[in-house]
Amino acid sequence: MTTARDLMITSMDVAAGHPVDQGNLSLALAGAELIDLLAAEAATLDGDRVVPGYRPTLPDPLLDQAASALVRTSPYESVDDWLWRRGSGLAAAYLTRLEAEGVLSRQRRRGMPFRAGDPVLTDSPDRRQAAHRWSSEEPLLASLAAALGIGGADRAEDADSPGVDDDAVDTVLAATHDALTRLAGLRQRRAIEQAAFDNIWRGN
Repeated sequence: MTTARDLMITSMDVAAGHPVDQGNLSLALAGAELIDLLAAEAATLDGDRVVPGYRPTLPDPLLDQAASALVRTSPYESVDDWLWRRGSGLAAAYLTRLEAEGVLSRQRRRGMPFRAGDPVLTDSPDRRQAAHRWSSEEPLLASLAAALGIGGADRAEDADSPGVDDDAVDTVLAATHDALTRLAGLRQRRAIEQAAFDNIWRGN
């Protein structure tokens, strides 16, 4: 299991009634992958630059793909650039992978036997492990989930205070939180601009 897989499963399990925005989730998954690559010594940080380490073969296919995606030429890539590049469509990739592995399934829609419904988690070791990590308030998962608004107000401060004694991991967590904040700002500006445009066409 990886931090990204646990985050994906937690987002579906804990926040089932309030689905996490896929764009936000993709950014957080990219951050989780980078943290796992640091732990595997497949990458290190030089300031905010992601420097590739040795190239291990990682057992998780998506994390192995992430290792292959590291920029290997100087001046390398900033953590922020990694989040936006690697995060593009990443939530959908994890959904596809988890479905292929049987960790989630598609409920059939009532009256529509040939149409697959929303993805739901199955009772699997992966789900139980993610649930254990969540219930034990493991700092990495708690911090990433809090940045996504998962877990309620009592966990929200973990987004800014991850409680992780590792400068490189703290850098990734802070960059992930900043990227999510910027994404929210971009959406808000676009909504304001669209509202203003609509008002012009209505003659207001």
